[in-house]
Amino acid sequence: MSFTSIKRAYQVISIALHYGLDELLPPKLAPWYFRLWRLSLFWLRNRHKQKPGGERLKLALQELGPVYIKFGQMLSTRRDLLSDEWAYELAMLQDRVPPFDSKLARQAIEVELKASIESLFDDFDEKPLASASISQVHTAILKSNGKPVVLKVLRPNVEQQIIADLLLMSQTAALLETLLGPNNRLRPAEVVEDYRTTIMGELNLKLEALNTIRLRNNFLDSNALYVPYVYEELSHPRLLVLERIYGIPVSDIAALRAQGTNLKLLAEKGVQLFFTQVFRDNFFHADMHPGNIFISREHPQDPYYIGLDCGIMGTLSDTDKRYLAENFLAFFNRDYRRIAQLYVESGWVSPDTDLLAFEQAVKVVCEPMFNKPLNEISFGHVLLELFRTARRFDIVVQPQLVLLEKTLLYIEGLGRQLYPQLDLWQTAKPFLENWMAEQVGPKAMLRKAKAQLPYWSDKLPEIPELIYDNLRLGRNLLGSQQQMLDKYLRHQQKSHKSNYLLITSAVLLICGTILFSRDVTLWLSHSCLGAGVVFWLIGWRSRPKIRKF
Repeated sequence: MSFTSIKRAYQVISIALHYGLDELLPPKLAPWYFRLWRLSLFWLRNRHKQKPGGERLKLALQELGPVYIKFGQMLSTRRDLLSDEWAYELAMLQDRVPPFDSKLARQAIEVELKASIESLFDDFDEKPLASASISQVHTAILKSNGKPVVLKVLRPNVEQQIIADLLLMSQTAALLETLLGPNNRLRPAEVVEDYRTTIMGELNLKLEALNTIRLRNNFLDSNALYVPYVYEELSHPRLLVLERIYGIPVSDIAALRAQGTNLKLLAEKGVQLFFTQVFRDNFFHADMHPGNIFISREHPQDPYYIGLDCGIMGTLSDTDKRYLAENFLAFFNRDYRRIAQLYVESGWVSPDTDLLAFEQAVKVVCEPMFNKPLNEISFGHVLLELFRTARRFDIVVQPQLVLLEKTLLYIEGLGRQLYPQLDLWQTAKPFLENWMAEQVGPKAMLRKAKAQLPYWSDKLPEIPELIYDNLRLGRNLLGSQQQMLDKYLRHQQKSHKSNYLLITSAVLLICGTILFSRDVTLWLSHSCLGAGVVFWLIGWRSRPKIRKF
């Protein structure tokens, strides 16, 4: 462990203890050696005793810096692990980071491009357009076509800082696993590993470029979403160059109303976009917070979204998609038994789960929802509550489902902010029903058969030969099995015969010995002993040899 790592570890520990995070551990999870260690750091005292636990954790993460702020933001979506109070506090974390020196940004950009900025761009703005914990954005004009672009560049040495902090997080998670025991519900090691996957993906801007291109291609002909064009030839692991867009931040409701935006239609399009990305494309933007979404200034009566920052994308397996769609439909139909079955069938909870008890728990969560109008029901919170209920039944939360839950909460929150009367279910139900019909109906079977047609047309000429080979192999196999059976029966016969002779030999030898000891006629005892020896020799020689069948 390097001196820098030790210094950073001490800084993290001191901040954690200044906020009294050690006191949040239940007494039974703080063994004597942990308490002794805490007493040895007597100069690091809790300075925030009056604040609740969730707020203290939020403030500590905020002071620790960008990596921990993002970790807290991710942790706020794990409602299956945290209470509402803690999740709410962590959701308030803000990623506000002062910009770094523009000279360093210029230098980093030129290193990636292997050329000077002036040779490729005009009007490069030294003042950053935006600054975040991982990257910084500058604007310029592309020389080749005169179009405005943005250049997103990673902060200097951000990779080393993040890797060092991740290592420290992993070590802390391992310690917590030891303290909490193997059956703890917090699963700190799993949470840190999920975070590692997410943040390491954000460090590769080339991957973000590819994600942006894929999302753009999925919606090229859409009137609901516009994704900026990526200049792939100018994009590198530490630099992303893409088209500059001009829109209204989705959170600026006053500006949207001022231009006469159709907010009801906009909210409905947001819901449709979510379900299209998840169920049609199986590739959804998993970081759709207000800072990444803008609204077009053109066509306010038929507005469209502008999506940015495709660093975090989510996908689901076909099984997860089907089970998720069925979950929503079962909820609407108040079929709680089916919801419970789906959780077990999908592997989200153990197959040993008491289905009746789980069904009742789901009913307790869902039934009160139907006392409200549909436009007041939050389906993001329904999914969240179902995960929280399943936690009591040892749910195995998949990372992709956590991303999905977070995205659904974002979309629903934005939709209701734009249009409070949004009936998410009325908008989503036709989409889900059509999707389910396409997946399990006759059309789905025909489509799958059509998709497999080229494969089967290629294999069709080989089928007669394959059938002949398999029949011949089956006949040979039957013949070899019969031979093995015959050998086994002969072996058993020999074994029985040998055992019979050896047992007879033992009886005769015993009888001969008894007769000899009692001074009976000698010829009788000698006959028994002689016959016993003869039977023993014959039995021993007739023993079958051990063979492998």
